[in-house]
Amino acid sequence: MKKTLLALAFATAGLLSVPAAFAQDAKTDNGGWFINGNVGRTSIDKGPYDDHDTGYALNGGYRWAVNPSVALGVEAGYNDLGNIHAKNVFNSRPVVDGTKSQLHGWTAGVNGHFNLTPNWYLSARGGIYGWRGHGLSNDDLPSRHNLNDTSWYAGAGVGYDFTNNVSVGINYDYYDAKKHNVDLSTDMVSISAEYRF
Repeated sequence: MKKTLLALAFATAGLLSVPAAFAQDAKTDNGGWFINGNVGRTSIDKGPYDDHDTGYALNGGYRWAVNPSVALGVEAGYNDLGNIHAKNVFNSRPVVDGTKSQLHGWTAGVNGHFNLTPNWYLSARGGIYGWRGHGLSNDDLPSRHNLNDTSWYAGAGVGYDFTNNVSVGINYDYYDAKKHNVDLSTDMVSISAEYRF
């Protein structure tokens, strides 16, 4: 029992020293160009839909440093949220399911990176969402529609800056997509990685 407690103490001390080792590389000015990507679980529970799939988003943009802890910027990107079944890569079923909502689109908006410590940060984003989707209407006799429109998206996250250029985070994003009694609005919980130039 004593050996187990001693091993746990050493392991905990080692894990706690990892952020301290990276803290030497903590950025004092977090402005500049960036690219990031998210992969995660999407959720839709509107009308005839109540399902979870795998979604992804890719973004790029520029942030201006307001001070050493705050950077505000602009971003543009693309996402696919509604019809990818990653687990089907390993079997004979289709990876892209044509019966799903198939929501995807382009984003353009603003974002912020707010350091709580030299390494830990909060993030926020929001803007316009130009989307396309295929989905069933929420009627007594549902019909399938091919739709496109412009709406909005918003999200927030928390993460860790490993170096001046690299960070990882956990995010929640919501994408509004409603038209002609079809509600394809989807949220996504994802893991992200960002590279800053």
